[in-house]
Amino acid sequence: MGVLPVLDFTRLIIKRSPNCKIRLSTEKPAFLKTDSIFYRIFQSLPSTFFELINQPPQLASVYQFSSVEVKQLAFRIDGVFLPNTPELPIYFAEVQFQPDKKIYSRLFTEIFNYLDKTELTNTWRSVVIFPSSSIDTGDTERYAELLNSQRVTRVYLDELTSMEASSIGIETVRLIVEPESTATAKAIEIVNSARQEIMDAAQQREIIQLIETILIYKLPRLSREEMAKMFGLSELKQTRFYQEVFTEGKQQGREEGKLEGKLEGKLEGKLEGKLEGKLEGKLEGKLETIPRLLALGLSIEQIAQALGLDEQVVRQAAQPKS
Repeated sequence: MGVLPVLDFTRLIIKRSPNCKIRLSTEKPAFLKTDSIFYRIFQSLPSTFFELINQPPQLASVYQFSSVEVKQLAFRIDGVFLPNTPELPIYFAEVQFQPDKKIYSRLFTEIFNYLDKTELTNTWRSVVIFPSSSIDTGDTERYAELLNSQRVTRVYLDELTSMEASSIGIETVRLIVEPESTATAKAIEIVNSARQEIMDAAQQREIIQLIETILIYKLPRLSREEMAKMFGLSELKQTRFYQEVFTEGKQQGREEGKLEGKLEGKLEGKLEGKLEGKLEGKLEGKLETIPRLLALGLSIEQIAQALGLDEQVVRQAAQPKS
């Protein structure tokens, strides 16, 4: 599998005014969890979107992925694929994981408001992504002609098992609705495939972080043994969870070290007090990080290497306090 293009993303904001224009902003959209996961998938692996609707994945190379907000009406379209040629359609993507009888009235209102404001003349298509057909509860009678036309494609993720394609992007989407009992094994398969098939280090890292996000979303009590199966030390260091834990420990150590150093330095009137306090604070911060790294599945040796500590110190800190 070749390296797929990583597209720039922006938020399109539409303001109501006599000469309304669409302006681009680099503001990152605030999404719910599921929306955010799909946004990252389409941003990192845009070909996945076209695979979902049985279109050639190569189409991703001539599209730019964005999110759209019709600000004056508080509407937001989860994602828009804008083509770089007028002959190709604009694709509107909507992710719906909760039953909503007004999904279609809201969706078409958003789309037609966008088309009214944009200067683009392209035709359009809409793709609505549901976890299953049981969530597709929107009123359809007034929109039957649109829903039964080529304008709208409805994707039910639990039916993707019938697809022959097994790209990393599709497998990552499938993981979102994978049963909890098999989600960990499926995640391991995807991570292994990413290691073998994706040569671009940044893109491989993004896939691993996506898998991590999905698993934390689906399995918040994932055991350290299961986490250790998926991520080696170097890859675990790249995950957001590891970075947050490690950064938190370092920051805590710095803050406590500065406070202790200043107090001791003032009392003794010596520079050594400040230095000693900082060193002790940093060490304490590292020691408090050890139990959390153990919970992630790291060994004593790996933690000692990552924190720059002696293995005996790590063993002592790992022992339960009586």
